[in-house]
Amino acid sequence: MTENRYIGDKAVFIDNYVHLNLLVSKYTAIKRLIYSHLRKSLSVYTCNPELESIRYAKFPLYKGRDDKRILYISGVALKLEKSQNQKSLDIAQAIAANLSELDGDVFRIEIVPPGWIHLELTHPALAAWLQNIAIGIFRERKIASNENPPVSNPRRLFAVQYAHARCCSLLQQAQREGLIKLQEVLLDTEKNIDLQKTSLSNSTSADWSVTFPSPIPWLDSEEKLRLNHSAEGRLINELVQVVDDLECHAINSTVNWEQAALNLSQAWENFWRECRIWGKVKTTSPELAQARLGLLMVTQSVFKLLLEEKLGLFALREL
Repeated sequence: MTENRYIGDKAVFIDNYVHLNLLVSKYTAIKRLIYSHLRKSLSVYTCNPELESIRYAKFPLYKGRDDKRILYISGVALKLEKSQNQKSLDIAQAIAANLSELDGDVFRIEIVPPGWIHLELTHPALAAWLQNIAIGIFRERKIASNENPPVSNPRRLFAVQYAHARCCSLLQQAQREGLIKLQEVLLDTEKNIDLQKTSLSNSTSADWSVTFPSPIPWLDSEEKLRLNHSAEGRLINELVQVVDDLECHAINSTVNWEQAALNLSQAWENFWRECRIWGKVKTTSPELAQARLGLLMVTQSVFKLLLEEKLGLFALREL
């Protein structure tokens, strides 16, 4: 590949990334993103009560259980069949055609009889979602917290606190070795601190964001996610589920936050056991090492929110 061809390909990649980043950044939760896009698509197809039902998420939308991809299944066409006096399959195909035209770079869409719409998040869109959380987009979101979270067994949740602290330790090590660069944001003062110029605090009022590499190399040269190990897929799916629950709290009012936190900690433990960052990976595949560190950053951010906002526990950086 010539130098000009390389520069051109990189420019196209950056343009695509910026475009997807703008699409994804408005909604931290992918479920919210889908609701929004479905509502936009349906606005040219139907009106009135049906649109309101989508606004308040009163139609079936399920997250798939396949750890190899981020898949959602919508039953909106089935819900509209009676009111529109049309077959649900025809409605689903019309919705899918509009979605493909508007959002073909965000979702891969498949229609499954009798009228289910399968929406799979594309790898570039997933990379944009991960990047937004890694750079601290949660700081801009208002998450409803529990005033008196019903933690039944704090000892049981030590595994979650440990996983959060371990993520922090690994990120600090990567910072010292120059694999990534972190910035600390003190939420009470909104003062940013370059972690290469000061010691790290153990304050729970501070958040981190990744400033280098920017963007994190989530994708390879073919725009496929580098994080393709089964343990990485499981962790990403758990993160997507927790963020959906955090942002869609009005919809998911019966979320068991203790179990959600434990599920995430188990997925993280499996990831850390199966997926190396240092040693040979750091030497021969530095982009993969950085992508895995990015996933650690995302996981740490979600752990912190779960612990502090939903479980009423300290998210300490050291135990």
